[in-house]
Amino acid sequence: MILKAFKEKSNQKYINKLLSSRKSMVNNKKVNTIAVLLNVDEFDDFEAFRAYFKELQLLSPKHRIIAYSSNDKLELNHWDTIYSPKDFGWKGKLNNIDLKNFIQEDFDVLISYYRQGGLELDMITTLSKANFKVGLSRNDERLYDLIIDLDPKQMNIFKKEFKKYLNILNKI
Repeated sequence: MILKAFKEKSNQKYINKLLSSRKSMVNNKKVNTIAVLLNVDEFDDFEAFRAYFKELQLLSPKHRIIAYSSNDKLELNHWDTIYSPKDFGWKGKLNNIDLKNFIQEDFDVLISYYRQGGLELDMITTLSKANFKVGLSRNDERLYDLIIDLDPKQMNIFKKEFKKYLNILNKI
């Protein structure tokens, strides 16, 4: 129990260090690839995002959806990655190869689709090399370039707002 608290503090210090040196490098390039980071405990409809990408006519095979579950035993039958607290070590170390590959990918947009964040979700958002980061939570505004403040269950509202902002920013 004490080790868990020290591990969390170590990882939070690592996140703060990365965020303090973060420079927003949003370009005006059109969106081709999108990554989605979900909290399965809040929203678990992977297919809603796949259908939305088709609706936006974003048909790249490089779109990725990964999810986090606080339950180490959860195994869903999806094509994408599900990770849990056991996939994280001390000082921001990732113990999952799929997560390491995910953060190294240069996505045009990362959608952090969760409100009840947590250290692990914030760490993946921070470490991601995505060009434009969109979030739902105001818990730590340093994480995102755009915040659409709503509940994850309000997917239809998110779709309209996200599309509106992509149009305003001339990204689609």
